[in-house]
Amino acid sequence: MLITDTNLSSPDDFYEALIETHRDLSNEQSQELNAALILLLANHLGDMGVLREALQQARASVVEPAEKA
Repeated sequence: MLITDTNLSSPDDFYEALIETHRDLSNEQSQELNAALILLLANHLGDMGVLREALQQARASVVEPAEKA
């Protein structure tokens, strides 16, 4: 089951580290970094059910309700 409640001991520190990791990268490099991070974390999780649920929720967060049909 996908954990959607805050599960980070220090979310602000993670956000700061994430922003710092992207600092001075081009748009393309930033997108590549995001893709690499997603694949690394997906591999770490390793649970296809959780990953599918995360993919569905992430997509739903950026697609307008009318576009979902």
